[in-house]
Amino acid sequence: MSFLFGNRSSKTFKPKKNIPEGSHQYELLKHAEATLGSGNLRQAVMLPDGEDLNEWIAVNTVDFFNQINMLYGTITEFCTETSCSVMSAGPRYEYHWADGTNIKKPIKCSAPKYIDYLMTWVQDQLDDETLFPSKIGVPFPKNFMSVAKTILKRLFRVYAHIYHQHFDSVMQLQEEAHLNTSFKHFIFFVQEFNLIDRRELAPLQDLIEKLGSKDR
Repeated sequence: MSFLFGNRSSKTFKPKKNIPEGSHQYELLKHAEATLGSGNLRQAVMLPDGEDLNEWIAVNTVDFFNQINMLYGTITEFCTETSCSVMSAGPRYEYHWADGTNIKKPIKCSAPKYIDYLMTWVQDQLDDETLFPSKIGVPFPKNFMSVAKTILKRLFRVYAHIYHQHFDSVMQLQEEAHLNTSFKHFIFFVQEFNLIDRRELAPLQDLIEKLGSKDR
């Protein structure tokens, strides 16, 4: 289901994915928010003592989906079939969409179309109880980590597109601090658990190094 042309005043590109209140994952999310508030992002991304790694990655993946959803939602009017006829991150990096099921052979498409495909696909994974179980005691599947890595790799591409093609709009909207904090949190998280191949991060390598050096 596509929500691309829904109500833009809500400022999210897709409906927000909620973690059920009262669940253990909700408690983990609250823990993550509390540690983020401390300002030390390197510490905030670490696996809390005694917690399950899969569950920690699941909760944070949902949170990053919601963050990117909101960030992209603020600039959709600038990201159009005309302004962004291909999904790119600067002149050297172009992405073609395939999900392995509905679209098996990678297709070249505009950035808004690509991001719509991508966010719809991520949403479908997050809503799949066999992949992202929300009930206590239901085990994560054996392929969970590889699915999570694919989700995060693809979400990175939305950050890369926003930084390369729409940073002027982000600055006009005075959203750059929000974007930078969100991306820094995302990068520290994927670095902590080695979730995205370094080559995939190349489009924003300079920014990643800058954010990392500021934190040392």
